[in-house]
Amino acid sequence: MSNVLVAYFSASGVTKRVAENIADENGYDLFEIKPVEPYTAADLDYMDKKSRSTIEMNDREFRPPIVESCDVSQYDTVVIGFPVWWYTAPTIINTFIESVDLSGKTIKAFCTSGGTGIDGCVNDLKNAYPELNFAKGMRFMGNVSAAKEWIENE
Repeated sequence: MSNVLVAYFSASGVTKRVAENIADENGYDLFEIKPVEPYTAADLDYMDKKSRSTIEMNDREFRPPIVESCDVSQYDTVVIGFPVWWYTAPTIINTFIESVDLSGKTIKAFCTSGGTGIDGCVNDLKNAYPELNFAKGMRFMGNVSAAKEWIENE
C-alpha cells in the first residue's frame, strides 16, 4: 500500500485514464468517485441550460450523491482528479471532500482540460474548505511523466 491515494471523478473517461496512469506508473492507490446516477452524454451538454451538469453547476450547494466513499486515514497525500466544469471542479468533488476526513492531509488537485488551467479550481476549493491543506495543483492533458515529482516533492 502506498502513502498516496489518487481519487478521481471522470464523466467521459479522460480523467480516468490520466488517474490510472498516475497510479500505475508510481505505485499509488486508486479510488474512483462514482455518481449514484452515471452521467449521460445529454447530461454533459454544457450548451443545454437544462442539462444535468448545467443545473448542478449553477447550484454550487448541490452535492451529487456518490456510490461509496473510502477510508483515507492511512494516506498523507490525497490527489483528487477531475475534469473542469464551468471553470472549476464539478460539485461531485465537494461530495467526495465532505464524505472523508482530509484534515492533516496534503491535498493535490489535478484536472483534465484542453483549455482551462487548475489554479482557479484550486482557489475555489481552498475558499470552500479553508481548513484543508490544498497544495499546488496540476493540469494533465495525457502525459503524466511530471506527476511523481509534483505529488512527492512540491
